[in-house]
Amino acid sequence: MLNKFAAATVTFVGLSLPALAQAAPAAAGPGILTQVMFFLPLILIFYFLLIRPQQQRAKKHRAMIEAVKRGDNVVTSGGLIGKVSKVGETEVTVELAENVRVRVIKAMIVEVRGKTEPVAAND
Repeated sequence: MLNKFAAATVTFVGLSLPALAQAAPAAAGPGILTQVMFFLPLILIFYFLLIRPQQQRAKKHRAMIEAVKRGDNVVTSGGLIGKVSKVGETEVTVELAENVRVRVIKAMIVEVRGKTEPVAAND
């Protein structure tokens, strides 16, 4: 009985394999032009919303740092506010209080307030 069952199974499997192999042709995917047309707007959106504004901010920051001069009031990335007393190539010496000077890397300057900006009153 087992031999007849095994023979029937082999026969069934042997006959069904060619039918499975010829089931249906694979559907053709979208062409390369369709894929490019889909991704092109996404790339443009990323460029105009993310990349370009970040490049413009970096350009303004670089110009601001290059224009730092002695006597300017600056704000560092750590929140310290002081007056520039010496400008080097990559570093700036900032006077935070009387006889308190620190060296700051130019890239860590967040804002240049200038000499003539009035100080807010503490009312």
